[in-house]
Amino acid sequence: MNEWKSGFVEANGIRLHYTRTGGDAPPLVLAHGVTDAGLCWSPVAAALAQEFDVIMVDARGHGKSDAPERGYGPVEQADDLAGAIAALGLERPAVLGHSMGAATALVLAGAHPEAPGAILLEDPPAWWTGVADATAHQERRREMRERAAAYQRRSRAELIADKDAEQSGWSADELGPWADAKLQFSPNVLSVYESENAAEVDWTAILPRITCPVLLIMSDPERGGIVTDETAAALRELIPQLEVVHIPEAGHNIRRDQFDRYMEVVRGFLGAYEGVSAT
Repeated sequence: MNEWKSGFVEANGIRLHYTRTGGDAPPLVLAHGVTDAGLCWSPVAAALAQEFDVIMVDARGHGKSDAPERGYGPVEQADDLAGAIAALGLERPAVLGHSMGAATALVLAGAHPEAPGAILLEDPPAWWTGVADATAHQERRREMRERAAAYQRRSRAELIADKDAEQSGWSADELGPWADAKLQFSPNVLSVYESENAAEVDWTAILPRITCPVLLIMSDPERGGIVTDETAAALRELIPQLEVVHIPEAGHNIRRDQFDRYMEVVRGFLGAYEGVSAT
């Protein structure tokens, strides 16, 4: 990690921070989930650094990136990521996203089909189903705001100790970046739960525009995974080329729960497409 470089790019009217492993290998962009940050991908980046030039971007309101008052929906974040890809001169990189970052990757591939060479989705929110519950939406916002505030009342050491006790299966390399991200997180991100503060997504219109290869990685709903067999099938109806892999014994944080199997799946998918994998 000492050889990794970090910097900032101007994209979509804001400044975004990134960390990059570098080298001449094909580019792979990693898009993190809400309240995480780019360096939360460090174990994945370290594992792939010999095969890919891995670029970990801090989404707006996360890590060291700018945190404007509003604009935190998938449309804005996809435009941010498209701007970062262009600013860094990346040519059709693969994009791997988790949760919020997976939703960003979906919109990126539909709205900016020239940008990604392939997208990989780690347990995205199943917004393409069109099921909306206003009461649940507001409850989710309240819970997230309370959780984020609680995180920021803790010290880094306390956060690491708490998460280590809660998630005994996570590697030690996950805990420091996870804690740092929670302390950097801007509450402005939660404005996305106020509908007037984020552009709406017409999922049934944008997803069929995706032409690149797509992999959905899903886990066990009973362990906290978001995607079900039904919502995966609904996504395939919108994206016929979708490939789906289920990793058992994992929850929403699939890579953190089952790292070795996750990396096997990611490598296998990337290796199947000429120009995406170095091998």
